Amino acid sequence: MEALFTSTAVVALAEIGDKTQLLAILLATRFQRPLPIILGILVATLANHALAALVGSQVAALLDSAAFRYAIGASFVAMAAWTLIPDKFDDDEAPKSRSGAFLTTLVAFFLVEMGDKTQVATIALGAQYQQVVAVTAGTTLGMMIANVPAIFLGHELLKRFDLNKIRLVAAALFLIIGLWVLVQTAGWVG
Repeated sequence: MEALFTSTAVVALAEIGDKTQLLAILLATRFQRPLPIILGILVATLANHALAALVGSQVAALLDSAAFRYAIGASFVAMAAWTLIPDKFDDDEAPKSRSGAFLTTLVAFFLVEMGDKTQVATIALGAQYQQVVAVTAGTTLGMMIANVPAIFLGHELLKRFDLNKIRLVAAALFLIIGLWVLVQTAGWVG
């Protein structure tokens, strides 16, 4: 359960103000069809994050050493710093498609998520917990928690919430997880 809850919290917070959340708002504005957009995000995230969690768990299984655990801890600390950098979504990056809301969302989300901080976090969570299903379910739930309201209330949410404060909370969460992994690996706590 820890893998599920931690994965959900980490990704839900990291997704606030992320490029994919801005993409969700853009798609909602363009298509004005929330259900196909939500389903597209769900399917794309499940596919992308299942692969990321699998990669993380497989790499962790192959490299089960203190050095690798230190690298995982350091990657969470690096994610904390990366989270503090705001994302922008340029109009020239906006998907231009005649394929409909679902297919456009599916393809755009899957591609934009490649190398994104939430995908990197999913790889790190997969490596830390080595529970592909729980991590995939948690990170997907986190994406949906952050993006579904954005689809319905996008522009209003951006006006009402201070994204800098949310980024600080997300960065603090990444930092705490990273430091916890480093402290555990050093043997300072059980």
